[in-house]
Amino acid sequence: MAKGKKNGKEKVILHSIFLVLLVVGISFCFIPLFKNLKFGLDLQGGFEILYKADSIDGSKMTSEKLTATYKTLSKRIDSLGVSEPEIIVEGQNRIRVKLAGVSNPEEARSQLSTVATLSFRDIEDNLLMTSDVLKAGGAKIGQASDGSPAVALTVKDKDTFYKVTKEISERGEGKNYIVIWLDYNELKDSYSKEGKLCGSSESNCLSAATVSQGFASDVIIQGKFTQDEVSNLVDLINSGSLPSKLTEISSNTVGASFGEKTLQTTLIAGILAIAAIMVFLMIIYHFSGFISSVSMMIYTFLVFAIFWLVGGVLTLPGIAALLLGIGMAVDSNVITFARIREELLKGKSLPNAFREGSRESFSAILDSNLTTLIVAIIMFIFGESSIKGFATMLIITIVVTMFTMVFLTRFLLKIFVKTDFFTNKVKLFININPKDIPNVAKNEKVKPNRFHKINFFKHKMVPITISLLVILSGCIMFGVKGFNLGIDYKSGTSISIVSDTKLTKKKITNDLKELELTASNIEIASDEVNIRIDKTLDGDKVKEVNYFFEEKYDAKVNIGVVTNLVQKELIKNAILSVIIALIGIILYVSIRFKFSYAIGGVIALMHDVLIMFSFFAIFRFEISSMFIAAVLAIIGYSINDTIVSFDRLRENLEKEDNKKLTKEKFESICNLSVQETFTRTIYTTVTTLLPVVILILLGSSGIFNFNMAMLCGLIAGTYSSIFVATIIFMAIEKRNLGKEKKVKKVYKDDLEEKKIKGINC
Repeated sequence: MAKGKKNGKEKVILHSIFLVLLVVGISFCFIPLFKNLKFGLDLQGGFEILYKADSIDGSKMTSEKLTATYKTLSKRIDSLGVSEPEIIVEGQNRIRVKLAGVSNPEEARSQLSTVATLSFRDIEDNLLMTSDVLKAGGAKIGQASDGSPAVALTVKDKDTFYKVTKEISERGEGKNYIVIWLDYNELKDSYSKEGKLCGSSESNCLSAATVSQGFASDVIIQGKFTQDEVSNLVDLINSGSLPSKLTEISSNTVGASFGEKTLQTTLIAGILAIAAIMVFLMIIYHFSGFISSVSMMIYTFLVFAIFWLVGGVLTLPGIAALLLGIGMAVDSNVITFARIREELLKGKSLPNAFREGSRESFSAILDSNLTTLIVAIIMFIFGESSIKGFATMLIITIVVTMFTMVFLTRFLLKIFVKTDFFTNKVKLFININPKDIPNVAKNEKVKPNRFHKINFFKHKMVPITISLLVILSGCIMFGVKGFNLGIDYKSGTSISIVSDTKLTKKKITNDLKELELTASNIEIASDEVNIRIDKTLDGDKVKEVNYFFEEKYDAKVNIGVVTNLVQKELIKNAILSVIIALIGIILYVSIRFKFSYAIGGVIALMHDVLIMFSFFAIFRFEISSMFIAAVLAIIGYSINDTIVSFDRLRENLEKEDNKKLTKEKFESICNLSVQETFTRTIYTTVTTLLPVVILILLGSSGIFNFNMAMLCGLIAGTYSSIFVATIIFMAIEKRNLGKEKKVKKVYKDDLEEKKIKGINC
């Protein structure tokens, strides 16, 4: 026996050393993986533009024209030398371009949207030839007769070119000119006005050449061009003419230093958040908490690895989704550990308690993750830009959760349980006092739940009243002042300035006057200033504002622009996303549970959403598209929490004969179910709140409002899962007391976890 104990101890030590080495190895693997990840412009600087594409001739915009525009933009971006560009077609007539790390946003903006149509005209501006006479992609850098930089064009249709040049040469002196235009505009371009400017950056007129005879050789465009200007012209001409007219309807420009600072602060906050969760788990669950922490490290690595494999671009919302996912992933372990503890407190041995606890917890974990997955998929379908990135990361975290935090954690725990080292060391294994475990042989009774004296529904109208007062306060504030809408939902321009120089509202107001701008709102927090302008600035003005603040205050500047067109689309998608998410959850919970559960769950979700809107109305936090992402994330989290409570409630009710169930007994079972899951609810809320709170304190200001929404939503979601959802369910089900059950008593067995060799059998 002593030898067996010794072998068990040696196995535990060896297995533990292996896990520690595994964690250290994974920690080192994070460095190369992180270096190879693609970062969004909010983390490395750059700019993002959303274009509306219209047919040049006014005809209907077709998918073929949109695809052709997409390809042309791709060619132009290739010529810019941007390493990881993103070009996304949205809807029927929009294209979003993201250029993270681009060194000169304004030059890139100009080159992307320039139509780049070459035309050959006479001095009276009559069209002689289009670029069709030239070889596609045949432009190259050449030299003029004086050795200055020039553009060399290869002629494809030599017959046409000869006929036109021959005809021009015969017009006589003073009229025998061919004028080459780039993007000729009939309303403002004219050789009679701009002839002297040909070849300069101030005119679309590239060249005006005298033609003395017909010719069909290659063409040299010479003028007062610099080497860079010639290079840009070559790139534009070779990238082809845009098959549609592009109108800029929103933009976001982030300085490289601004993005770098954001990345550093967010990473530090993320590392501290993960460390805090690991410490919390080991304090609460001892050795099982250590195993959970190992799984969490593997989980985080796999999430990043999969994100890299699918070519994901890591953004601030993506990091926020990862940290939220970690909190929810840990919930899977908390549910399992809670079940194992319960089985131990019933007097079962550790191996039996582990087996039963793992089996009993699976349905709640599966249902809670699938409902969150529904919301994440809806976010991905209807979300724009950053919300889509948030949804992508959330989907990955849910998939990885089922592998690492469910199967891997159980597999590792099973290995240690089999050593028999922890059989009489349950305190060390999962932090249970051996004195609390009843002796089955002596017929000792199971000790009551630590919350058995609390009647959660004795004063059930009190929490309902509190919620109504908060929502009413929010409605009053909304009626008086409205919501503090971000530019996403109000249109206009937002300017964020980070500088070591102390800035005041008076200074900023004077600066804006100098720029001929008026702010609708100026907020100053520590070293950052946030300015709201109701006017939508064009590219030239954005460049001017950016340069002004960078030069004057040595500042890091982030400028976002949204037009009315984008605003309306975002509002429509936000409302649609929330409605479809609620419908999806009703259908899923109705199928997996019962319609009364679904109604209780959805009303609780609506409660959470209203609380979040009320909180933002009362404290005047800004509502942006990321706030909607937070709302959808909380819908996923809250139903996750509610389902765990409902799973226990359903289990307890199925033990009873519904025909003999009295009102008092029914309320007692509902209260017991909340008592049994209350510890788990508190623990999982803490593990999810930890990263959110740390991000609020240390993270980037770019996701501050998002994290405040998450903080409010997490608290509201925990509260509503206990009170609102269960109280609504009780009100509906009381009408069915004394009736024959319509659900099968074996339903729970249908949801029983599949037995997988080496993990739970």
